[in-house]
Amino acid sequence: MNRKAILSLMLAILLPLTGYFLVQHYSKEAEQMPRHYFIPDSVIVNNSNGKTSTDTIWHKVKNLHFVNQMGKSLSLDSLHGKIVVIDFFFSHCPSICPALARSMKKLQDAYEKIHNDSTVRFVSISVDPEHDSVPQLRKFADRYDVNHDTWWFVRADKEAMKDFAMNEVKAGFADTNVDTAFIHTENFFLLDTNRIVRGYYNGLDTLKQQQLARDISLLMLEKDKNDHSFFRQFIPILPVIFIAIAIVFIVMGMIGKKRKTQ
Repeated sequence: MNRKAILSLMLAILLPLTGYFLVQHYSKEAEQMPRHYFIPDSVIVNNSNGKTSTDTIWHKVKNLHFVNQMGKSLSLDSLHGKIVVIDFFFSHCPSICPALARSMKKLQDAYEKIHNDSTVRFVSISVDPEHDSVPQLRKFADRYDVNHDTWWFVRADKEAMKDFAMNEVKAGFADTNVDTAFIHTENFFLLDTNRIVRGYYNGLDTLKQQQLARDISLLMLEKDKNDHSFFRQFIPILPVIFIAIAIVFIVMGMIGKKRKTQ
């Protein structure tokens, strides 16, 4: 093989490889999705086609049954496939709850007017269900002119609510000032479409609210990791494929050149 053919072969191999690794590098830098919060529930081993692999199972918050401000019996299961923003409040709160409601209202308006998207839902959970009756929840919601279809003010069983707050979204982890006897936190909790906590944000902090809006938009772009394209399985062997294609072209070129000289 002459020097020109060797150079052509090297270029044919190096150029696609360089492109592949550049794409890999910059695509990793671009994927700054909201992190998964809390340690995984478990790590399992899957046996598929004789191969062993591990998979991280992140903490998924359990279902919670409640009644909303319209008197409808619903649950988190009713929001399957939705991105959910949750906060905790009580209607006669004299301090942070009105400010949190105004912050949530801005988010609701943004995703209805700007994104015009039905993927995001908002749920405000009463920490005082004994006093927050359905009419009281409706009165509080109407005070902020909310869209009742996409933002629910809900009352649940008190013990179930406390368990959900402390053990599922882990309000005590997000806000160390939370009193387990009376959940009162200024944080918003972001759940992805699989009900995995992806962040918590101070509802009274403008910068944190901007981060929440950004993270919601990122989650709207995120795909289920199990819903891969058929071609995705070939990504690990792309360098080998590129080299094989390059060699084929070089060999074909050499054969063609040899035939011309005969």
